[in-house]
Amino acid sequence: MLLDTASLYFRAYFGVPESVKAPDGTPVNAVRGLLDFIDRLVKDHRPDHLVACMDADWRPAWRVALIPSYKAHRVAEERPAGPDREEVPDTLSPQVPVIEAVLDAVGIARVGVPEYEADDVIGTYTARADGPVDIVTGDRDLYQLVDDARGVRVLYPVKGVGTLALTDEAALREKYGVDGAGYADLALLRGDPSDGLPGVPGVGEKTAAKLLAEFGDLAGVLAAIDDPGAKLTPAQRRRLAEARPYLAVAPKVVRVADDVPLPDLATALPKAPRDPEALDALTARWGLGGSLERLLTTLRA
Repeated sequence: MLLDTASLYFRAYFGVPESVKAPDGTPVNAVRGLLDFIDRLVKDHRPDHLVACMDADWRPAWRVALIPSYKAHRVAEERPAGPDREEVPDTLSPQVPVIEAVLDAVGIARVGVPEYEADDVIGTYTARADGPVDIVTGDRDLYQLVDDARGVRVLYPVKGVGTLALTDEAALREKYGVDGAGYADLALLRGDPSDGLPGVPGVGEKTAAKLLAEFGDLAGVLAAIDDPGAKLTPAQRRRLAEARPYLAVAPKVVRVADDVPLPDLATALPKAPRDPEALDALTARWGLGGSLERLLTTLRA
C-alpha cells in the first residue's frame, strides 16, 4: 500500500475540526486525522507493506522548465536555491514535521526523494512491485498507474477513508473511456487547471477520450494531424497542430517517473513502535491520544 501522504493529510486537515488541539492549544487535526486514516486503511485492507510517500519537491524544476505554468498558481514563495514554498494553510504547515516525526517513531516507512514528487515515488515503487499494489490518493493523476494485469489499483477517498472508490481499469473505462495507460494522454490533452496544465484549447475530457479511442494514443493523435484521411474536424486539426510545442513536452511532465532513486528501506508494517521513547514524548507533547493508540493496537493485531 502506497500513501500519497500530502493528499491524505490535506484531507485530514479539512475533514477534522481545528478544535482538535495539543495540550498547548496548537491544532493537531491533520496529525490525528492522518493517524486515524492509516489505522482504518490497515484495518480494512491489511497490507503487508506500507509506504508513506512524501513530496520532497512538490514542483520539481525539471517539470517547470518544460511547462513554466506547472503548479505556478500554488507558489507562495519562489526559492532559487531550492524547492518553491507551496501555499499551505497557516495551521497545517507546523503539523507536517509532527506527522513526519510520528511516522518515523512508529516505524512506518516514509520516503521522499529530492527533486521528485510523491507521485514519482509511488510510480517507482509500483514499477518495482512484484505483487498487487493499492495506491491511496485523492489525486486523479495517479489513475495512470492502474493496471489490472499487475493488480495495481487506486483507492480514492470519497468521504474520509471509510468510503473509498476502488478504481480499476473497468472503472476508468466507464468514467473516462480509457484504461490506466491511456489516462496520462487523456489528462495532458484535456489539461488540468489545478496543476497549471493548459491542455489543448477546445479539447475537453470527452473530446480527448474520443480522440484516443479513434487514434489509440498520443502518438496516434499527433500522426493524425498530418494525415488528410484522419477523422479530425478542421478546428481539431488546427488546434492540435498549434499545440504541438506543448504536446512535445507535456508527456514528461504529466507521466509519473518510474526510475526514482529510492532509499534501501524496510517497508513491512511494524508490529511495535520503532522508537517507543520518542513516541511517548511526541504523544505527551502533541496529545495524540486515542488516534495513536488505535493505530498501535491495529498494528499489533
